Amino acid sequence: MTLTADSIPVAYTPAGGWAQWPPPVLAGCTQPLCDGAPDMRGFWQTVEVTQDGVEQPGHPALGGVQRIEQADDRVVVTGGGIIHDMRCDGTQRNGVHDVAEFDKTVEIHVVACFEDGVHVLRPHGLDPGIGRIEVRRWRDAEHLMWDYIGFTARLRWLAPPDADPDLVFARVQTQEQTP
Repeated sequence: MTLTADSIPVAYTPAGGWAQWPPPVLAGCTQPLCDGAPDMRGFWQTVEVTQDGVEQPGHPALGGVQRIEQADDRVVVTGGGIIHDMRCDGTQRNGVHDVAEFDKTVEIHVVACFEDGVHVLRPHGLDPGIGRIEVRRWRDAEHLMWDYIGFTARLRWLAPPDADPDLVFARVQTQEQTP
């Protein structure tokens, strides 16, 4: 049986978030990426954060790791205790319906799409006074760029998304200890 993005159930963040990396959601799915999707597959670590073009060496996002899985127009972002599983078709119905990373309890509903090779997330149902918020990810050569609320991050690729997280983090610690 061939696994497709449609045949794998949607994953959600467990109550309170996860403490140990969950297994990949799209494991075994070999369906190619849809047209216009940037290839963001892998474990990624934040290595640089800027705000208004100024590097932020003490930013809390530095060193953070996220795993991104993709098949067709489906993207699963796992990191920081959350699992955000979405179809990037521009609909609210198929976007993220999960919890926010900051407290693992506030419900979020996010429309996801690909625009000009960029993965774009637009939260739905926010207070209109906040204005339009977008979270964006795209490739810049070998790096992944990530515009989040208030900062831009540069991430380096660590391993494929099906790699053992314990080995990925052992590698990260070894690299951090090497002068």
